[in-house]
Amino acid sequence: MQAAFPQGEQGAGFVDTSSRPPRDLRRVDIHPDHWYPLAWSHEVKRGKAHGVRFAGDPIVLVRTASGKIFALEDRCAHRQVPLSAGVVDGESIRCCYHGWTYDCSGRCTDISYLGRERLPNGVRAYPCREAAGLVFVFTGDPALADRANFPELGSADDRSYKTRRFGGEVKCHYTFMHENLMDMNHQFLHRRQMGRMRARSLGRRRGEDWIEVDYTFVREAGKQPIGEALVFGQKRDAKPDEGQKDVMTIRTEYPYQTLKIRTKDETMVMDLWIAYVPLDAEQRTNRTFGLLSIRRPKIPLLLDAAWPLLVWFTERIFTEDRWIVEREQEAHDRQGADHNHEVFPAIIELRSLLMEQGVPHGAGRSAGETRRVHIIQPVQELPAS
Repeated sequence: MQAAFPQGEQGAGFVDTSSRPPRDLRRVDIHPDHWYPLAWSHEVKRGKAHGVRFAGDPIVLVRTASGKIFALEDRCAHRQVPLSAGVVDGESIRCCYHGWTYDCSGRCTDISYLGRERLPNGVRAYPCREAAGLVFVFTGDPALADRANFPELGSADDRSYKTRRFGGEVKCHYTFMHENLMDMNHQFLHRRQMGRMRARSLGRRRGEDWIEVDYTFVREAGKQPIGEALVFGQKRDAKPDEGQKDVMTIRTEYPYQTLKIRTKDETMVMDLWIAYVPLDAEQRTNRTFGLLSIRRPKIPLLLDAAWPLLVWFTERIFTEDRWIVEREQEAHDRQGADHNHEVFPAIIELRSLLMEQGVPHGAGRSAGETRRVHIIQPVQELPAS
């Protein structure tokens, strides 16, 4: 590379990099070597196939006759048509076109008009498992699946909590979602739902693949919304004293996020686990999967009766968050680069973490494409009848 200084002004071997633009976080792909939720369990019906996407790659989820679930790349090795349009036959799936049949390993097990003497190779299979009402797929190198940490899904399976499963498609890069949740200084956005809230950061901690921040809040104007009262099981003072303050801890443990609220006696009253799954190859749209668990009060039926109000309240908050991150993505696309002027230390560290843990745009796909090559062996022609 040619140095930026005029000839004779730079030292021997010196290359000036000061004019290089900083790496754009919105062009960093999510790392594929993790377990990602690609569907809710109820979306994959018994004896049916369900098509999903991860970063532009089509994947089919198959629920067999016995109720087991497996994941394959969503194409038939014959004519490349989607297997998700096929028919589940017992513990296998048959392509809708010529009826080529694949088992859970992706192996082609039957071609009715050729016999089974020399079947062609099959398609790529993905490690797959279910937990807490979600279908997880390991989207990277399958050899790493058993060693990869499976996410801890909060309190979703704890009977002392009631859990709402929520989410949807959001038209933005997944990193905007991480920033939005971790930066509680944006409470002004939710002033109509929450009143005027002021967040105070108590401190942050950082590890190799995680960062977390603690907050407390004070309501400076407006009344406590009923949704917030349901979370705590009681009304809270507008300006609590130091001994009353609850602590919210937000953590990005790559690639997932959690939000936990604990009262002064360390009781966890809210436990959120959330993941953002890129859908398109450019990773400009993600599907959000969230598990929001609220601790049941002493009279559990009270929470059940008021649950529709809590759903309404949380959905309005999520709608505002979705609207604002999509505007951030629009600004990035219009400007052609990341022009954000970030000043909050926690978000500066978060951006660094996401940069370090992700992969340059396209790098993850090139490795995956190598693993998805399948050579079709020549089949022996049948003798004329």
